[in-house]
Amino acid sequence: MSHEKYGSIIETLHECMTACNHCYDSCLKEDDVKMMAECIRLDRECADICGFLEQALVRGTPFAAELAQACAAICEACGNECKKHDHTHCQKCADACFKCAEECKKLVS
Repeated sequence: MSHEKYGSIIETLHECMTACNHCYDSCLKEDDVKMMAECIRLDRECADICGFLEQALVRGTPFAAELAQACAAICEACGNECKKHDHTHCQKCADACFKCAEECKKLVS
């Protein structure tokens, strides 16, 4: 079963998607939303790819390595952007993104 084989990364992907969605929503409520634009954009990209890869792994995709490579790159970009902001939600999102990127890299190698 794919969900058993990929259990750990599926959980990590879900945690990252949740953190990105929370960060996205929280950034929209910040006073200077314009300053948060890149963070918001990358939160959406990251949440979407994490959610897609989570679903693809559950259904046994033959493209696990390729999708994981893209996901790792997007997670790193989102983590690097979130890390620039002092908001707690951004810092927690950055941590989740970096953890997810590392897990995705394990699927690539």
